[in-house]
Amino acid sequence: MNPFIRFITRRLAFLLMTFFAFLLIIFALPRAIPGNPLASLLYQIIQQAQSNPDLVKAVYKKLLEEFGMDKPVHIQLIEFLGRLGGGDLGTSIAFYPRKVADLVFSYLPWSLGLLIPATLTSWVLGNLLGALAAYKRKTLTDNFLLTAFLTLSQTPYYWLAMILLYAFAVSFKFFPLNGAYSPGKTPTLSIPFILDMLHHYVLPFFSIIIGAMGGWAIGMRVMVIYELGSDYVSYVDSLGLPDRKILQYVFKNSMLPQITGLAINLGTILGGALITELVFSYPGTGFLIFRALSTLDYPLIQGTFVLIISTLLLANFIVDLIYAFIDPRIKTGYVGE
Repeated sequence: MNPFIRFITRRLAFLLMTFFAFLLIIFALPRAIPGNPLASLLYQIIQQAQSNPDLVKAVYKKLLEEFGMDKPVHIQLIEFLGRLGGGDLGTSIAFYPRKVADLVFSYLPWSLGLLIPATLTSWVLGNLLGALAAYKRKTLTDNFLLTAFLTLSQTPYYWLAMILLYAFAVSFKFFPLNGAYSPGKTPTLSIPFILDMLHHYVLPFFSIIIGAMGGWAIGMRVMVIYELGSDYVSYVDSLGLPDRKILQYVFKNSMLPQITGLAINLGTILGGALITELVFSYPGTGFLIFRALSTLDYPLIQGTFVLIISTLLLANFIVDLIYAFIDPRIKTGYVGE
């Protein structure tokens, strides 16, 4: 078999086994948490039918049957896998009777619209500044940039977000305090709504960029310094290769781990930015996950994490494909032999 095909087949088989293992964990962990997931829903029913306890019991029994909680755990697992195989993520308990898929795809665009641009921007800026700091190492530029990177990377993210919120929304009132758009507005493609949305977008967007940029920059700086000390750099430098050309090779080799990190970050985007969305009350999937965990909503927890794990594993597989094309050792069968 072709070494490239063998490598990809092995990776695909490993990812499928990993996905199945994650499904078991996703199913088991919520059920290990003490509590009744139907408690909040049942409370709403009791409020509406206080004078009819028989009706409450009947509705509760129906809910148990609907969510399969009257069956043994192994039967619930089989039914969960069966529904998942058919593309059904189930019905949410906290948002009953809405479907999990409908909920996720209604919250998802807000997370994607925030996290994809912010992640890519922080990645590009962090790598460029990290490479600059490495190239200017042991100079005032490097000392300043490294100090800034270390400070940003070690700053608690929620603290940074709250500082931005206090400074620019509370004190100077340049931006709104919370939400993705002003109360009372309906999402449309009109210019007034887009401008209002962008006004709410600025603080969450920059809080993610500032918080993530330091980590990318430090990683890139370390990799560039390591590559500059490699034997091949000394060799091509002795041959008289221009510094600009050497730096191109160094930058390309240093980018490989950063591409892996970017793919993993993009793979987790479906999970939203939990801290950002809580601090700024932004209606993304991170907020949805928080609601699911706080109400012990089994179907919503399972559905959201299935999507997150799926995209994360897919991102890893795409990185493997990219590496297979970039790294000649994979094509020749050197890796994994």
